[in-house]
Amino acid sequence: MTIETFPGSSGYIDAGGDKKITYFSNTYVLGLTVVAGIGGLLFGYDTGVISGALLYIRDEFEVVDQSSFLQETIVSMALVGAMIGAATGGWINDAYGRKRATLLADVVFALGSFVMAGAPDPYVLILGRFLVGLGVGVASVTAPMYIAEAAPSEIRGGLVSTNVLMITGGQFLSYLVNLAFTEVPGTWRWMLGVAALPAIIQFFLMLLLPESPRWLYMKKSKSEAIVVLSKIYDPFRLEEELDQLSSSLEEEKQRKNAISYLDVFRIKEIRLAFFAGAGLQAFQQFTGINTVMYYSPTIVQMAGFRSNQLALLLSLIVALINAAGTVVGIHLIDYSGRRKLALTSLFGVIFSLILLSAAFFLESSGYSNAGWMAVLGLTLYIAFFAPGMGPVPWTVNSEIYPESYRGSCSGMSATVNWVSNLIVAQSFLSIADAVGTDWTFLILAGIAVAAFLFVFMFVPETKGLTFDEVERIWKERAWGSSSSRGSESLLEKGPES
Repeated sequence: MTIETFPGSSGYIDAGGDKKITYFSNTYVLGLTVVAGIGGLLFGYDTGVISGALLYIRDEFEVVDQSSFLQETIVSMALVGAMIGAATGGWINDAYGRKRATLLADVVFALGSFVMAGAPDPYVLILGRFLVGLGVGVASVTAPMYIAEAAPSEIRGGLVSTNVLMITGGQFLSYLVNLAFTEVPGTWRWMLGVAALPAIIQFFLMLLLPESPRWLYMKKSKSEAIVVLSKIYDPFRLEEELDQLSSSLEEEKQRKNAISYLDVFRIKEIRLAFFAGAGLQAFQQFTGINTVMYYSPTIVQMAGFRSNQLALLLSLIVALINAAGTVVGIHLIDYSGRRKLALTSLFGVIFSLILLSAAFFLESSGYSNAGWMAVLGLTLYIAFFAPGMGPVPWTVNSEIYPESYRGSCSGMSATVNWVSNLIVAQSFLSIADAVGTDWTFLILAGIAVAAFLFVFMFVPETKGLTFDEVERIWKERAWGSSSSRGSESLLEKGPES
């Protein structure tokens, strides 16, 4: 670990000599990461808290208890908002910067939390869920992008994955809050309303932080960008970073002034990058992660554990494993690489989903220990998913797009995530009612097999590469190695360890 502090600096990373950049090399960058990652905490808290709150919402509103569709709508309306927030979040980030986008997300999220806490009926509650979703959608685009653009390439994967740790930490926190308020009058109102607190904290902390240095350099002020970058890199490395930014800026000037969303599909290398990024986001959801996180207490009850408190307690264990697995992922993503980590993760997910399917088949046949087998399946699923398919899609999407398309492509890709999330959340209970929980998890296992093949065929390794080097990969895939700069193909060479 290397930390050197100079007057006027927060301690920059010295890339000279044999000194190695590590996750803890620079407290300034780590501070930016943690504050930006509160957006991930909001994301995780919102996805986790509704699973427990729903048990008590059903108790208070009879109409909700009697309608699976209304339960799914309360859960998934936040996803509708997130879908819209992610779709507009890319444009907001490109036009106004990562910092302002974060501040806007915090305001909208806090407003939605207050509306939910005071909801007199299920329909006002649904409105609050929509507002919270808007904030989460913008944050889901902004946080990984902000972190990636401030992070040295050697540790970018681990730092971006910190945002995913905040997501899983938020989910774990939501289960703790759910348990804390189970005996308090107003139960679910406290569970949902307390979510405003981290949004307010992030708003005021974000006011103290700079804009993304890359966005500043490309869109606003080179001098402001240099001030920020000088707190991250030593003078030698700073010069290299500025050279790369200057080169990127020249390329942007040669492109069209107006960036069209249609260009994403018209330009072959951008299309290939977006296909890989959006595909990862879709498969992250269609392999069932938020089925588990939204409905884990319900799944536990389906497995035979009828007590609300016991269901929440067992779900808390699942959420703790999710957070712990993400910590493992932070180390592995820059050590073993994105692609290998995703493939290993999916292999374990397939096994776990088959085990879950078998557990529910045995439960329906009257097997006495099937409930514990289902809990084991949930636990293994999270243990395999969290280190790989949790952080990999967000990390890859934060680094695979050229500067001028990063906001729009990240927003579109996050929208794919939220649309997929919405489809899964809105359909899980209905499909389980129609074909049985055992067949539902078997279907998810089949999708996980397709995801494994997708990653193997279409997702390149980006570990340790600069943004410019990642751009070369897509040009090589689109037009052959002769189209990229440099004599050696990155596809053949691979990233340096």
